Amino acid sequence: MDRRSFLRKAGVAGAGSVAAAATLAAPAIAQSNPKINWRLTSSFPKSLDTIYGGGEVLSKYVSEATDGNFNIQVFAAGEIVPGLQAADATSAGTVEACHSVAYYYWGKDPVWALGAAVPFALNARGMNAWQYHGGGIDMFNEFLATQGLIGFPAGNTGVQMGGWFRKEINTVADLKGLKMRIGGFAGKVVEHLGVVPQQIAGGDIYPALEKGTIDAAEWVGPYDDEKLGFYKVAPYYYYPGWWEGGPTVHVMFNKAAYEGLPKAYQSLLRTAAQATDANMLQKYDYLNPAAIKRVVAEGAKLRPFSTEIMNACFDKANEVYAEMEANNPTFKKIWESIKGFRGQHYLYTQVAEYSYDVYMMTLQRSGKI
Repeated sequence: MDRRSFLRKAGVAGAGSVAAAATLAAPAIAQSNPKINWRLTSSFPKSLDTIYGGGEVLSKYVSEATDGNFNIQVFAAGEIVPGLQAADATSAGTVEACHSVAYYYWGKDPVWALGAAVPFALNARGMNAWQYHGGGIDMFNEFLATQGLIGFPAGNTGVQMGGWFRKEINTVADLKGLKMRIGGFAGKVVEHLGVVPQQIAGGDIYPALEKGTIDAAEWVGPYDDEKLGFYKVAPYYYYPGWWEGGPTVHVMFNKAAYEGLPKAYQSLLRTAAQATDANMLQKYDYLNPAAIKRVVAEGAKLRPFSTEIMNACFDKANEVYAEMEANNPTFKKIWESIKGFRGQHYLYTQVAEYSYDVYMMTLQRSGKI
């Protein structure tokens, strides 16, 4: 047989085999990447590109990884349901997913708060370590399953600020009768010190402060707080937010809807959530330094909570924890896990991280960096 004729015929046959293989593969690909359209309701307004943006980042990652076959449409707070009803709507199947902070729902069961942040617990780095490697995700999902949900960390703000106050707060006595918007069951702690806690969605805080309906409000930190304009109506800006050392923002899915997905899509959602988790914290860490300078330039008066107030809050928090542990076995199990790691985390942090950071801070204050 002529060599060139053989090669030519082999090439034609090979091309045919490739085409046939592609034809056979197409249905398999279609089956593994089915067309799915979901809705995700956020607990946050669109104006906050950081925390609301987490839902959009998650949606983008999922869409890109599936060539647009798995589409998650994101809705801001109030577009489908109010922000503080996002998890309820997901549990009921009104939507397939939500992007929210679990402590918003602590009033139904205090266990909700443990998945996000509780007073004097872990910072963002410690919380992520506990979630991903200390069993936190699994323990919290055991609880979420009773609510018809499954969830994964999908954001963290880092330690938050202590909030905006219309007047100076120097002593525990100054807290008496103070009406404050404060998230999670931190409100239960400060309530023992005379504060009147209020649960208000982010988009409604400014008018409440402006009208004097509340005397103080905490939200997140400099970048988000600046966008919401709090410095215009409450000049005293306190730190730190001891009730939110490292608050986890969750993406929660309707459990039946999640379990009905192909395994590859389930895996993708977990991976996209972890990427979103990292991205949000990185974004806050980048944006907050410049924002704190701007709000101070606009007139914000930075103040640390006094040692008296911090100690009183810590003591009251432990009283609340003891009460909850005595009455709620699930709370006790998860809180003991967090406490166990908290001691280890801060022991090691003192050795390397804190020592390095403090030295670098002294250089910054002396103008050397």
